[in-house]
Amino acid sequence: MSDTQRHGTGGDSGANGSGRTGTEPGLADGSTPKEAPLPPALAVAVAEFELHLDVQRGLSAHTVRAYTGDVRSLLARAVATGVRSLDDVDIAVLRDWLADLGARDLARTTMARRGAAARAFFAWTTSTGRTTHNPALRLASPKVARHLPTVLAVDAATHLMETARDAAADGAPARLREWVAVEVLYASGLRVAELVGTDVDDVDLGERTLRVVGKGDKERVVPFGVPAGRALRRWLDVGRPALVVADSGPALLLGDRGRRWGQRQARETVHRLAALAGVDDVAPHDLRHSAATHLLQGGSDLRSVQEVLGHATLSTTQRYTHVSADRLRASFEQAFPRA
Repeated sequence: MSDTQRHGTGGDSGANGSGRTGTEPGLADGSTPKEAPLPPALAVAVAEFELHLDVQRGLSAHTVRAYTGDVRSLLARAVATGVRSLDDVDIAVLRDWLADLGARDLARTTMARRGAAARAFFAWTTSTGRTTHNPALRLASPKVARHLPTVLAVDAATHLMETARDAAADGAPARLREWVAVEVLYASGLRVAELVGTDVDDVDLGERTLRVVGKGDKERVVPFGVPAGRALRRWLDVGRPALVVADSGPALLLGDRGRRWGQRQARETVHRLAALAGVDDVAPHDLRHSAATHLLQGGSDLRSVQEVLGHATLSTTQRYTHVSADRLRASFEQAFPRA
């Protein structure tokens, strides 16, 4: 299966057919639009680092672009201050780069990511012998404030699913697609990219499971319940056949032109259905948060939820226990007279 088929780089996924905006990495978050070309040795190092992130670490294309753009920005700044080789970069150069970016009022998440990119780059150059020392060992990044994700109450999530189901009662392909999208996002805790990247053969209606390719091209099998199974069956029997065209390929969800449905359309759908249902405004990732929280509240153990969500580490899954505790504390402080 080609990468285009799997990840939805067809015409229904965005303005340029890939779901991307066409903006160069970093431009939206503070990079200099036109940086001077790097010296050949540094340019080669950036290219090899990009290959390392893609092939050896298996990071997503978005992360590879972001980290590579960050490192290129860093080295361009270093060259402007007189640096000519990687070994010339020291902690002062790194701090000067981050300070310059900080003066542009970039988001703390962006600053934290740039610091992470610098640390990853110099850890790699040191481990591979490209530098004799790692100047980023003492590089600090701003701590990112932990915000509670939007989590629907169980009854609100149920009402959202029922609203989508009722809207699809007439069998219109677009409405059936929207119904199956919210059901599967919530039932299986999928990321939106995983949803639109799913193929027909990935669905096992008998076992009620989906085969999903997640971050780093890691594959996992996730379950879904009876309501999502009904939505999938209806979509496969009625909705998808009405939209399929000669070059639809294996995509499970098809857009109105018969090509793989895109992430932007999926996000717009979830927001619109939330408004129609009269529940809190949610994005696809909020349905993933809701699924994880409801699983834990229902008694699932962390390891099982980790497997369903495809988290690389258990610590990532553990934040959902913090979400439950924080919400309980907020409710307590609001309602209890002696809080």
